[in-house]
Amino acid sequence: MKKINYGKIYTAPLTMWITFFFVIPTSIIFLYSFLKKKLRGGVLWEFSIDGYTALINQSFFKVVWFTVVISIFATFLTLLLAIPTSYFIARSKRKNLYLFLVIVPFWTNFLIRIFAWISILGNNGFLNNMLLSLGIIKSPLMLLYNQYAIIVVTVYTYLPYAILPLYSTIEKFDFSLLEAARDLGASKLQSLFKIFLPGIRSGIMTATIFTFIPALGSYAIPLLVGGQKSFMIGNLIARELKVTMNWPLASSMSVVLTVVTTIGIFIFLNTNKNKSELKNEN
Repeated sequence: MKKINYGKIYTAPLTMWITFFFVIPTSIIFLYSFLKKKLRGGVLWEFSIDGYTALINQSFFKVVWFTVVISIFATFLTLLLAIPTSYFIARSKRKNLYLFLVIVPFWTNFLIRIFAWISILGNNGFLNNMLLSLGIIKSPLMLLYNQYAIIVVTVYTYLPYAILPLYSTIEKFDFSLLEAARDLGASKLQSLFKIFLPGIRSGIMTATIFTFIPALGSYAIPLLVGGQKSFMIGNLIARELKVTMNWPLASSMSVVLTVVTTIGIFIFLNTNKNKSELKNEN
């Protein structure tokens, strides 16, 4: 009697999920990127690389560069806030309360949270009104519709996604190693950079991926708080789909973004893996 492979049964739901919601949509986008454009949207079933040749222009590269720079800055600031916050929560006696407060924003709709920031940063918003009432400024500051507003709202949006994996890693960290390093003559900074941060590398990697990848493909945040001069690649793809109706061009942009992101993740993971192996050998 043939044995039942329970492993395949357990992984069947995950396999079906990945197939229907990732593999098939990605394959359709890849296919559309090599077809011709219809005048009123859609595609002609004729092979063409017009979607990729159209990407070779200065304006597209400017949008890509702007997107990458904004995503890197937002990720760096998010980690800068998430690491000490996660450390504080992991070492606190009220960690359950603080974790609850971190999760609370997930209960509110994503768009509502963005509009809340518009009411805070707008010309007649809370921040400008407070500064005007205190006499610090004489006219409202232009805090919205620029790249800084995109970074602020992006950091706020993805900060919980960075805190949670970092907290999980820091909670398992052996803090006696820091005391041992101090006993051996290491300063606080040396023990931080040589013991603590390498010890939570997996959490930092996860937090980086959870922040950088969504920021790279962000659409709603730059659309609502970035203004017309702060287009990111997600907005460019949406414009080609809705305005110019150039589906092959939008698909080719999506394919390029997916390939570049995937390559970047593999390089990032392999670099950190090689560092860990070298450290273990030493």
